[in-house]
Amino acid sequence: MGKNKLKKYEQTLQYSNILQPDKQSLFNGYELKGQWRTNIFENNHPLIVELGAGKGETSLMMAQKYPEVNFVAIDIKGDRLLKGAREAIELGLENIVFLRMQIEHITYAFEKEEVDEFWITFPDPFPKERRAKKRMTSSRFLELYEQVLRPDGLLHLKTDSTLMYEFTLETIEELNHELVYSTADLYNETDANPDATQLQTFYERRWLEEGRIIKYLQFKFNHQDER
Repeated sequence: MGKNKLKKYEQTLQYSNILQPDKQSLFNGYELKGQWRTNIFENNHPLIVELGAGKGETSLMMAQKYPEVNFVAIDIKGDRLLKGAREAIELGLENIVFLRMQIEHITYAFEKEEVDEFWITFPDPFPKERRAKKRMTSSRFLELYEQVLRPDGLLHLKTDSTLMYEFTLETIEELNHELVYSTADLYNETDANPDATQLQTFYERRWLEEGRIIKYLQFKFNHQDER
């Protein structure tokens, strides 16, 4: 680990709102699993998880808008989470934490049906076909999300990538999941989810100024025993 990365890692350890289980504790059953409401947030509020969150801009905005909802922003980059954690403290937000973890390990951090909603905002589309499995809405990732999302829980995708949007639609259809809402031009719709249009990240605002078209969809799982 380089000096700068080591310094950032040491800084993240100083923030109580950044959780980062080491590999050993994670694979032995980390204390987060099944404990989010009882021990982490100490309430029974809904739990919304942002995947590949960066510094958690979307989660930060929603945490301010919905104080009676708990938010977990997940990313593997500690320096990004550090920025979000600092902002959360400056804003006095107690309903958001930041989890430094690979998305592949999500079933080690959440119990079955513990999550109420997932948000995936502007993920890497991995344009090369040989890397399609790395896309965060590929079937291998959806199988993991399905294990921890409550029945009838929503998944949201917001992206500027046509490839990512169309790939996700195809995957939803192939797996026989339920597409609740979709639009290939979010800001040209009048019935879109207001959270999707009103809560804009820094880069989204820049992309809109550049004339990029934002796509958005919601879907639910049709669980294996129902298919």
